[in-house]
Amino acid sequence: MDNNILKAPTGNDSPFEKIKRTNEAGNEYWSSRDFAQILGYSDYRNFEQVIKKAKTACFNSGQRIEDHFVDITEMIEIGKGGQRSVNSVYMSRYACYLIVQNADPSKEIVALGQTYFALQTRKQEVSEQDTEDQRRLLLREEMKTHNVRLAGAAKEAGVVKATDYAIFQNHGYIGLYGGLTAQDIHRRKMLKKSQSILDHMGSTELAANLFRATQTEEKLRRENIKGKDNANRTHKEVGVKIRQTIKELGGTMPENLPIAEDIKKIESKQKKLLKEAKQD
Repeated sequence: MDNNILKAPTGNDSPFEKIKRTNEAGNEYWSSRDFAQILGYSDYRNFEQVIKKAKTACFNSGQRIEDHFVDITEMIEIGKGGQRSVNSVYMSRYACYLIVQNADPSKEIVALGQTYFALQTRKQEVSEQDTEDQRRLLLREEMKTHNVRLAGAAKEAGVVKATDYAIFQNHGYIGLYGGLTAQDIHRRKMLKKSQSILDHMGSTELAANLFRATQTEEKLRRENIKGKDNANRTHKEVGVKIRQTIKELGGTMPENLPIAEDIKKIESKQKKLLKEAKQD
């Protein structure tokens, strides 16, 4: 094999980067035919056994195989400018990671591939987590703003006392969380009494609650709803409708979504990074 292929797998010099493809949507993928050649499998039938093991590992990890391995037919060149169709597989970065974990470990390029895809997969995870953190920060700030506006609309409807507003808020949770009160949600998600539910929601759950708050506020004002009981009923009805929409779309019910890191810690990290950037 060409010694140029056995360079340290970092950056654009990596042989795995050189065979990477990108579709029209900007998503990256690798062809199993290219991959087999890079890993030194002269007989593609032997590499098909590696793919089979990788698919099993994918399934066992709880991932959908079809999200990472796509069986296709592609054309390859043969002698004198001719072409013929062959079976191939288009693979995601995660699929490639599983491939090198199940390939022949005695091959030096396989060891290099294990290092490369482990590092790249981790970078992608970090990038995705950074994106999720940014979404949470934005949605949590929006939630604060719209909770104030919701409180104003509730007050105009007749929800004046703090105890009454707590009951009003609970009706929204009951509707959205299938009958669970704020206290029930705390217990279900194993949060401490001092911990805010909103501060431990991921972006998906925050978005659902933000929609609940904005739609309830709008409905209270638009229909000029008056009376505590009517306001409570409205909040619950909005929550129920949003829950029904989530169900129809095949989404995860909010009470079943995992808790997220305390958003106050994320805010603290962001402030620290900003301070360091200013110092630099």
